[in-house]
Amino acid sequence: NYEGSLTISADLAELVELQEYERILVGNLSNGERFETYAIYGVRNQGVIQLNGAAAHLGKTGDRLTIMSFGAYDSEEATTHQPKIIVLDEKNRVLEKRI
Repeated sequence: NYEGSLTISADLAELVELQEYERILVGNLSNGERFETYAIYGVRNQGVIQLNGAAAHLGKTGDRLTIMSFGAYDSEEATTHQPKIIVLDEKNRVLEKRI
């Protein structure tokens, strides 16, 4: 009866300052699904990105995902905010950092 979530290796989450239990929007590039859930940390340096609970029905191993989080900023913060983006390979190793 697990509600859902997305497990992400703690080291990957920390690279982009994604907090554990933070609400995320997931886009599945392989099947077109888009859904909200929350992030939980997985074992560091294992490259784990795994859909859990109900969210697991919206993707399968090997699907390409875009994981997004959002913030609320005042007008001054919005002008200086820099998004943090990482691009991973098929084994969830970092290919590119835009941080």
